[in-house]
Amino acid sequence: MIRDLELAFIKIHILYHADKEAVFGVGLMEELARHGYAVSPGTLYPTLSKMEAGGLLTCETQIVDHKQRKYYRVTPEGRQLLNAMREKIKELYKEVIKS
Repeated sequence: MIRDLELAFIKIHILYHADKEAVFGVGLMEELARHGYAVSPGTLYPTLSKMEAGGLLTCETQIVDHKQRKYYRVTPEGRQLLNAMREKIKELYKEVIKS
């Protein structure tokens, strides 16, 4: 159950960062680790694929140091979801933290 909840937060982090700039797997794992999430490639890459298939992210492949790297950006639908989640986070914060 804990991992399910963490995965929801991880997805929100992904949307947030992909809205700010193009993100890639290893960079996201490092950023998420900064927030206390230990995310393996076996968790992150399927999550990114599902978010892309769900229309929340777009993916562009680039060659970096002679290797393929997939960069993800938020879509308009992903941004809309992120904004809706911001409102829900504010409400939850008021109930859980402020009370």
